[in-house]
Amino acid sequence: MLSIHSPLGSLTHPKPLQTLNPNPAIRFLPPVAGTTYISGNDAGLRFREKLLFLEHDLGVNSLRALSLNPNLRSAPLSSLKSLSSLLSSFGLLQSDSSRVLSLHPSLLTADPSASILPAIHFLHNTVSIPFSDLRLSINRCPRLLLSSVPDRLLPSFNFLRGLGFVGRHRITARTTVLLISDVEETLIPKLDFVQSLGFSYTDTVKLVLRMPSLLTFSVEKNFRPKVEFLVGEMGREIVDLKEFPQFFAYSLEGRIKPRHTMMVERGFGSSSISLGEMLKASDGEFRERLLEMRLSSVGEKL
Repeated sequence: MLSIHSPLGSLTHPKPLQTLNPNPAIRFLPPVAGTTYISGNDAGLRFREKLLFLEHDLGVNSLRALSLNPNLRSAPLSSLKSLSSLLSSFGLLQSDSSRVLSLHPSLLTADPSASILPAIHFLHNTVSIPFSDLRLSINRCPRLLLSSVPDRLLPSFNFLRGLGFVGRHRITARTTVLLISDVEETLIPKLDFVQSLGFSYTDTVKLVLRMPSLLTFSVEKNFRPKVEFLVGEMGREIVDLKEFPQFFAYSLEGRIKPRHTMMVERGFGSSSISLGEMLKASDGEFRERLLEMRLSSVGEKL
């Protein structure tokens, strides 16, 4: 039984589901032509009713959900209704639940007392996420509801607190996504890579506290190729990342390379503009900036 106060105090006893279907009659599929009437106790009818609930009330693609979670076939309709009511009690809208359950169909048959409730209890009581922010936290990272508290969430939380995620840098609903990362296999290797670039431990910590999303990026798919392009192709210094760590948040192919190419084609070197000025501006603003730089360059030669 959870010890969370107010709305969470009754999580183990969710209110009866209020159907979102304006026309209850469509809960049952019409009998196929040429067949005899099927009694309400028939397993086939109950299964079809469950599919309709998945599609119309939960907004989940039933065929996809069944293919990804075969256990759903034997799950009773009552458990799905209880799950829907439970998610609603956390503040999730129907559209939120639809997205969460579509991304992770295994939640449809998960034991709430073994996964969902412990995770919510941990977020609210240990991480101190306000009840009103639980919806944001779950929407940003539905995997939190499937993560083990003792094996994953708690170790990551303790590590991040030790790193400096306290006080004004504390974990919030916007950064609880970091809690699903394994300390040894994910968080530490990313910190090690940043340090390998020449940053001190102190500077590395300052970078991730300034931009926590750095800890969500892949070393091989994000950090390494962008650093190689920054130094090898753009001719910039690693120290530029200290001033603008948001560099890693921009697409290499969609933003960084095209902007660099535009600068080169107009005869501007890497020191002509800061990384922030190069990447933060919209396409139109960036072209205007290059035009201004071009006109200024021509004026100086006259």
